[in-house]
Amino acid sequence: MTFKSKHISIRGEQGQTMTEFAIILPLLALLLFAVIQFGIVFNNYVAVTDATRAGARKASVSRDLVNPARVAEAAVRASAAGLDQGQLGVAVTSTFERGTDVTVRTSYPYSINLLGLVVKSGRLTSTTTERVE
Repeated sequence: MTFKSKHISIRGEQGQTMTEFAIILPLLALLLFAVIQFGIVFNNYVAVTDATRAGARKASVSRDLVNPARVAEAAVRASAAGLDQGQLGVAVTSTFERGTDVTVRTSYPYSINLLGLVVKSGRLTSTTTERVE
């Protein structure tokens, strides 16, 4: 019984894998950077939303204080300690009478940068309304 060996020539395919990798690598890197940027923006959104809720809750129970709006703003800023306080916008509106509503609005800028280009920018905003106790 005789076995004939077949020789397969792969000389034409030696650089194929490297070429395919070189073509797809920039796209994968761009996708990775986009996911990271989205994660940062989403984290900031969660922080703004949580800070707004904390401020509204503090405002709803602080009507007997001298300046309840300032106390509510301080609660928002304390809850959003990880954000740039100079960029954080806080507005508290209410008459602070029992049974009325207090509204806390918070905003924070964002921008999504991919390889130095700003793809999207704007402001993250959150509004919470609670009844004054």
